[in-house]
Amino acid sequence: MIRVLIADDDPFIRESLQVLLDLDPDLTVCGTCEDGEAAYQFVREQAVDVVLMDIRMPVCNGVEGTRKLKTLPSPPAVLILTTFDDDEYITEALRSGANGYLLKNVPPSRIISGIKTVNDGSLLVHPDIARKLAGLVHSGTRPADPASDEAEERRQQLLSSQGLTQAERHVVQLIADGKSNKEIASALFLSEGTIKNYISVILDKLSLRDRTQLAIYYLKM
Repeated sequence: MIRVLIADDDPFIRESLQVLLDLDPDLTVCGTCEDGEAAYQFVREQAVDVVLMDIRMPVCNGVEGTRKLKTLPSPPAVLILTTFDDDEYITEALRSGANGYLLKNVPPSRIISGIKTVNDGSLLVHPDIARKLAGLVHSGTRPADPASDEAEERRQQLLSSQGLTQAERHVVQLIADGKSNKEIASALFLSEGTIKNYISVILDKLSLRDRTQLAIYYLKM
């Protein structure tokens, strides 16, 4: 049984989500709360597997709530469920440790399957968000990072520590830049087939499923 905590400042949304989730035999709603701080305090006292978290909430928003939850010794998975697909919300939520990001326009069944996905340890993003992710890391819309060079160097060191070669790290960086396989092949003077092989090896080394997960992984480094 997956224990779910709902964090949303709208009481109607909290009640509706609780009714929805309680219909699934694999889920149990162990509580509801109105902001990220209340979620943090709840999880400190009770065992929770997944927190279904809104972004915009008073007192403590979903980004800060996620950040606080991830400081706990055994933090729950956090699935952001919101109406907002703003780039800054996406990057900050994922950097804070969120395991998934869904928009509230998804079918109810997608919310349920999303909870199960993040509970299993996988990363999850709404299709509309996935299309943004590839270029988000180096996008001009991203807030300026005065330590971007240091951050990039740290990413490269972490990728190296995971066993990625210099060429593989370069491929990861180009994927994060939003490049297609064809564009990466052109940039590296290789065939598209070779690039596909590179990506398969990279995904295997990092235990990831696809390019979207790879973009999220890179973003969170």
